[in-house]
Amino acid sequence: MEPQFVSFAHLDSFPLTDGASAKALFGEGAMLNLVELEPGAVVARHSHPHEQLGLILRGSMNLEVDGADHMLEEMDAYALPGDVEHQGTAGPQGALVLDVFRPVREDYREAAAG
Repeated sequence: MEPQFVSFAHLDSFPLTDGASAKALFGEGAMLNLVELEPGAVVARHSHPHEQLGLILRGSMNLEVDGADHMLEEMDAYALPGDVEHQGTAGPQGALVLDVFRPVREDYREAAAG
């Protein structure tokens, strides 16, 4: 892999679900994913084999993990092992979330490629 230098301000976004879009940077073994959630947007309950770390950069989000609610606000973070069911619901001002996935989510790479 060659070094990459990008501006997330200039990356094209791709839809995740109604009210949620993402911009991604892909490495060989991990990826950064910047997710913009509109107020009240829901990323439905799901799981994936990827480890996921996240940081709330703006706004708030309720992250339900294994049936337990976790209200996250600016600069709160989380780390989820793979195969854990979770659902995210943006707060009343929406949310901007930076996620790291390991390994790379190929479904996101395909979506980002358009």
